[in-house]
This record gives sequence, structure tokens and C-alpha cells, in this order.
Amino acid sequence: MTPAQSVQPAQPETSAPSGPSAQNPRSLYGGAQNRRITVRDLAAAKERGEKWPMLTAYDAMTASVFDDAGIPVLLVGDSMGNCHLGYETTVPVTMDEIAILSAAVVRGTRRALVVGDLPFGSYQEGPEQALRNATRLVKEAGVGAVKLEGGERSLRQTELLVSAGIPVMSHLGLTPQSVNAMGYRVQGRSDEDAHRLVRDAKAAQDAGAFAVVLELVPAELAAEVTRSLHIPTVGIGAGPDTDAQVLVWTDMAGLTPGRLPRFVKQYAQLRETLGGAAKAFAEDVTGGGFPQPEHSFS
Repeated sequence: MTPAQSVQPAQPETSAPSGPSAQNPRSLYGGAQNRRITVRDLAAAKERGEKWPMLTAYDAMTASVFDDAGIPVLLVGDSMGNCHLGYETTVPVTMDEIAILSAAVVRGTRRALVVGDLPFGSYQEGPEQALRNATRLVKEAGVGAVKLEGGERSLRQTELLVSAGIPVMSHLGLTPQSVNAMGYRVQGRSDEDAHRLVRDAKAAQDAGAFAVVLELVPAELAAEVTRSLHIPTVGIGAGPDTDAQVLVWTDMAGLTPGRLPRFVKQYAQLRETLGGAAKAFAEDVTGGGFPQPEHSFS
């Protein structure tokens, strides 16, 4: 997933789990917090018809905030390339970068299932390369699952990882690692493309994937895919009928500059808040207001 580029108005922020899920210890959001969420919990939520949220995270401090808020799944996405590492796309992100940031997110959380992205070039050569790099994320970073793009084209990779005991989340629709080939546009609008996406989703499920991300997919098609699978679907720009919803956290919290796509809803304006804090600090320093005696030692 890439951070988005049309600005939406800020929306009221929900600060803590509430509603029926907060009273159900089995719920992914607001449920029991004495252990890590697993892929089996996600499967059980699908059976219950429970919807759940997922956010990206790239550092321990932010991850701890989301973990305390009750977000059950955190994705250490290759979107870090755009929103944290300064790249124009996700393509340059390396395994070293993913591993370091994934480990930080794991250290910052106690309950969330942490999913580490396999970046471009880390699994396209074949199943053995995918296993080697996925194993690194599990052993070095401590992630509970990995994500890779593609359905049928990543079938053998998914099968090998799952057979080795590594849970796999598939990613279909707009796959940002292929942005040079497909561009940034809605996927699955033609009958042929829609049939291919449904086929890819079923192939990922048959290969053992525990969930499928659907990015920039028409809402009706995403609903059809969701109905046809027994594993959860996670939507981003895929309408309201997927089992879960994910956003890049810098988009969700109003930190990403510029235009955002229509599927993004902003729940804060952190760019404005942080900029105001930085200016207040600078004015205090230049005007002699900081530090004061209470900030100094004798």
C-alpha cells in the first residue's frame, strides 16, 4: 500500500474501544488483551461476522499507541518507503529496512498481530527466496505473519511459506510494487479483470493464505470476493463490505502532505499539530522563553 495523495476534512477521533465489542473478550477490537492476536483469531472473527481495523506502523512508539488503542493487526508495510524513508514509491524498500522497522513495531506492542511486508525483489525469484526472507522477518523481527503481493503469480511462494509454518496475507487489486506496470488506478473494472481478481483471491485462499488485502477495487467486486472466501478480506479503497479496513496511518492521522485519494478518511490533523508545536518551540527559544529556571539545573 502507498500513502495516499484529495484532502478530506478531519473527523472526530475515537480514543478507546467502545460498543458491543468492548464487552466481548473474544472480539479483536476491545477484547481480551492478555496475549497476542493470531491468525486463528482472525478466522474466528470471520465466522462471527465481526469487522476489525488494521493500521500500518513503522516504529515502536507509534505502534505502542495503536496497540494501546486496541488495533488488533498492525502492518509494517512497504509504504514506509513513501511516508518514512523519502522514496517516491515502495519499490526501493529493502529487506534490511523492513526487518529493522518490523522489529521496532514488535517491541512496541503486546497484543497486536504484527504483519511484515515482503518488499519488491524479496520473493519474485521463487519460493526459496520467499522462504528465506520471510524466515528472516519471523526470526529476526518477531513478526507473526508476512504479506506478499499477487494471487496466482505468487501461488508457489504462498504454498511454501504456509507449509513452513509462516502465515501469509495476500495482496490483490492495486499492488504498489507493480506500479511501474499498472499505474495507480482502480483495478477490476472490466469483466476480464474482475474474473481474474476473483480467481486470484481463491487461488491465494487455496494456497493457504489467512487473509487477502483488496486495494483500489470496486465495492461490488470486493463484496463478491468477500462472500466467496472463507478467509477475511481487508479493504483499502474497496468499499464497506470487506471483513476489515486498513489505512496507512499517516494518511489516517493527517500527517501525509498533499492530496489524498477519496477512500481516505482523516481522524486528526497531526501535520498541523506538529508544525504548531515546532513553531512554538522555536519562538520560545529565539525569544528567550525556553529554557526557564524550572528547566535548568543548579
